[in-house]
Formats: sequence, structure tokens, C-alpha cells
Amino acid sequence: VFGAEYVGMMTGDSSVNPDAPIICCTAEILANMALRSGRDSDVGQVVMDEFHFYSEPDRGWAWQVPLLELSDAQFLLMSATLGDVTFFQKDLTRRTGRETAVVSSAERPVPLTFRYAMTPLHETIDELLHGGQAPVYVVHFAQAAAVERAQALMSVNVCSKAEKAAIAEAIGDFRFASGFGKTLSRLVRHGIGVHHAGMLPKYRRLVEQLAQAGLLKVICGTDTLGVGINVPIRTVVFTALTKFDGERMRHLKAREFHQIAGRAGRAGYDTDGYVVVQAPDHVVENAKLLAKAGDDPKKKRKIVRKKAPEGFVNWTESTFQRLIQSEPEPLTSSFKVTHAMLL
Repeated sequence: VFGAEYVGMMTGDSSVNPDAPIICCTAEILANMALRSGRDSDVGQVVMDEFHFYSEPDRGWAWQVPLLELSDAQFLLMSATLGDVTFFQKDLTRRTGRETAVVSSAERPVPLTFRYAMTPLHETIDELLHGGQAPVYVVHFAQAAAVERAQALMSVNVCSKAEKAAIAEAIGDFRFASGFGKTLSRLVRHGIGVHHAGMLPKYRRLVEQLAQAGLLKVICGTDTLGVGINVPIRTVVFTALTKFDGERMRHLKAREFHQIAGRAGRAGYDTDGYVVVQAPDHVVENAKLLAKAGDDPKKKRKIVRKKAPEGFVNWTESTFQRLIQSEPEPLTSSFKVTHAMLL
């Protein structure tokens, strides 16, 4: 659009044309520039996408520091899950001396359909595939769980022979190393991808490229897929509505839920998107036992119900409905002043 000479890129790993008037960079790069030069930084306008990261405990500082230090710059802060932004509107106006406009819309170009599944996950996936609701992204909140689930889904007939041949052709002479590489090779050739932050960049890129080409019917991963990349996902399946936040297991926040669910039904790819939440495994198993017993009271009395694992944080369809209807929570600062910042 602007020409290669006018656009540069800066990340922690590489730098391309860093003196260009338009720079695409990570939040951390911009934050470090702001800390070094403050108001003297050669920055006129700042476009910050994924601004909901402002609340993240680990990375939120990188979204806040530019707001504090680059008071002469004009900001455009963007996200689909900002919540109430009254504070930012007033604070930016006070700091920059410019009026701050809020542009909001709750209308999605691709509408979402929500469903709570009481079937085992492999049956849910099979139903989605046969119902024309692929590609399916199966969300986990632990990297190991994503890989384990992908391997378990090898029993599902995901792709036809022709589709597998197309995948093999797209992979070409890509080199898979031993260990996880061999596992990933076996999975993607079956039409199943794995995606999480712990993978080597070359493996993540391969999964993204195959997904963008429409060759992967199922992707098992964490909530990293979709951040900064445009991958066509028709259906998002939540394997849980709880996550470990570094201190405890807790229910997802409304912002977290909407951010992940919003990846279903991408504009330009789909006319509809689907969000499915799996009931807890023990609940699904108990429901199957009850269904098998039918109306026989003797059989029902003999049922040995499976208990939830120790320390399990439960969720129900009511939890699901509450998250659907809840607005994203207001963004709160996670910025902490450390000894390293003091002179």
C-alpha cells in the first residue's frame, strides 16, 4: 500500500528498515523506545492493536508505558473486548490535550451460534466435521493437553484420501526433526494441527500456512492461535471454561471467553461461526450412564457415578450462558514499578 521503502519492522528477533516512517513492531519494542526517549521519541501516531493485553500480568506494562511516556503522540487503541473505556477516554484527553473519541460497535460481520455439548469430545468433533462446520479449533489451556488431545483424535476420520494427498503436496520437503517433529508430521498428514507458544517457530508457521490454505480440518491448541494472524476458523470448541492463572484454577473471565470465541467465523471466509463448550468429562460420562439405564429404576440405582477429580473447578451450562451475556470487564493496570526501573 505505502511501498517497501516506507515500511519497516522491529521485533525482539529482527529488524528490517528500522528508519522507515511507518514501523510495525511489538508492544515491548515501542515501550522500550518510550522509556529511552520519552516525549522526545520520534513517534507521531501509535496504532495499538489487541489493546486488551493492557490487563495481562506479564505483558500489560508494554501497552501502558507508551500511554504514560508518549504524551505528544496520537493514539488509536483497538480491540473487540475493551469493556468500559471511560477511564482511558478521560486520561488520554488529559495527557495529550486532544479530545478522545470512542468508536464502538457490538455488531459482528459474522454471527455466532452457541452450543453446550454433552457428548464425548471425539463425537462432538465428528459431528462438526460431518455438519460442515470445519475448520475446528479445539481450545486447551495447557500445551501438553493440546498435543495429547490431537493424538487422541487420530482415531477420527478427519480427511479424505484426496485431502491427505493435498496436505502431503503442501508439506513438500519440509524437514521435521525427531521427537515432537515426528509427532507433528503424523498429525498434520492426518488433517490435525497443533498450535501453541512452546512450539518451534517453523512448526507454528507450518500449521498456520496449512490452516490458511484450508488443509487442516482440526487444530488443537492454546489461546495463541489467532493473535496477530488471520487463520480461518469456523468453529471454536472450548474443552473447559476454567484455566490455571499461575496461582489457582478459576473460571474464564468474560473478556477471555469473548476473545477466544470471537475467532470463530472469520469475515471473508464464513457467513456463520460456531462456538461449542464441552461439558466436564465426568458429567458427560454420568449422562451416558443415565441414558443407558433408560427408565429402569433398578438400573438407575446401580449406577456408580463418576466423581470429579480432586480440586476440580466445575462449570455448567449456566456458566456458559453467563459468559455469553457478560460484557468484558474494565481493563485494569498490571504495571508494577520494580527496583530495575529506579535510578
